[in-house]
Amino acid sequence: MSLVRRCSRTACGRPAVATLTYVYADSTAVLGPLATYAEPHCYDLCAEHSERLTAPRGWDVVRLSDGSGPSRPSGDDLEALANAVREAARPPGRAAEAGGSRQGGQSTGETRRGHLRVLRSPDS
Repeated sequence: MSLVRRCSRTACGRPAVATLTYVYADSTAVLGPLATYAEPHCYDLCAEHSERLTAPRGWDVVRLSDGSGPSRPSGDDLEALANAVREAARPPGRAAEAGGSRQGGQSTGETRRGHLRVLRSPDS
């Protein structure tokens, strides 16, 4: 019994690195990291065949990453970082104006400093 699973493509003997599953109800082909064990309705693919995978016309291909490689920051991550830097660089007087909330001229008992929020207890 071989410990290395091989690519399911005909005449390909390379080691498998990904598992392909079809979701017929959704017309979707899902390509993810190699499954922990071989399933009868899944196909194991080598790196070359997983990169060149195409789905039938009208079908979607969903590629799941295995998380082992370094992930690149998304636009949302970079925008959140830029907003945090802007807020940290804001002068203390303007930070209090932006973070403090007042209702009808009365304080709500809430103080904001940066991204942290301090709530005062009702009995104090």
